Amino acid sequence: MSGVDDSNPIYSPFFGIMGATAAIVFCSLGASFGTAKSGVGIAAMSVMRPELIMKSILPVIMASIVGIYGLVVALLIASQVDDYHTYSLYKSFLGLAAGLSVGFCGLAAGYAIGIVGDAGVRGTAQQPRLYVGMMLILIFAEVLGLYGLIVALIFTNK
Repeated sequence: MSGVDDSNPIYSPFFGIMGATAAIVFCSLGASFGTAKSGVGIAAMSVMRPELIMKSILPVIMASIVGIYGLVVALLIASQVDDYHTYSLYKSFLGLAAGLSVGFCGLAAGYAIGIVGDAGVRGTAQQPRLYVGMMLILIFAEVLGLYGLIVALIFTNK
């Protein structure tokens, strides 16, 4: 025997690192799409109603929160990754699952926030009563990312 345990193969840290990478990359993609798409709506709306710019910044803030979810999970996973002698394959797969769950949920949430933010901001410029409805839909879109964060926290605490 070479002294390598079957439950701790030399490649086990790879999956944990890939989980941390997936968390930050996919959540950042979602956050950047949501920010860009909402920013286009804010720019178009500000031509007609420049006094509503600060009120319409909410979708951009909510999109950036999705990126923070990915950062938190990536840091949690990365802090648990250790030398392959002590980092089991099971723990590594949990890190991968945590990263993928928050990453894909963050990507979906950012996409939804971007589309709703763009249309909502433009609609609010024409009809101010749409603002509350836009906020509610944005909250429901943001919760998609929060679900991924909750699942990822459960995985990282096993």
